[in-house]
Amino acid sequence: MGPNSIAKAMSAASSGMDAQAFRLRVVSENLSNADTHGYQRKLITFKNEFDSVRNQVAVQVDDVTLDRSQGEVIFDPDHPLANGEGYVTMSNVDMMIELADAREAGRSYEANLTTFKQATQMYTSLLDLLRR
Repeated sequence: MGPNSIAKAMSAASSGMDAQAFRLRVVSENLSNADTHGYQRKLITFKNEFDSVRNQVAVQVDDVTLDRSQGEVIFDPDHPLANGEGYVTMSNVDMMIELADAREAGRSYEANLTTFKQATQMYTSLLDLLRR
């Protein structure tokens, strides 16, 4: 594994960390709006993007979309968002799903961080060998 391969590994791990950090921000937004009436859960998708300048593949956020499933509908005629029949649509955020998604994103971030640290150690070792 040469210096160019090490730099590619570091760059790939960095793009993975960026993507997972963005995913954690989306999950945090979903969790903080779980009690907001009518809030639609945000979903994130990723893609592998070829960077022709660096000649490598990087993880990128592809899209952020809304989960179109309907939240629970409750009867609360006094609520300001109630429809003509007195029903209010709640958020479609499921706290357990969001917490599981946050845990998965955190673990993915840690895996990329470990890869980045290992590549950094390899690069440092290579520089030490070249100095001798």
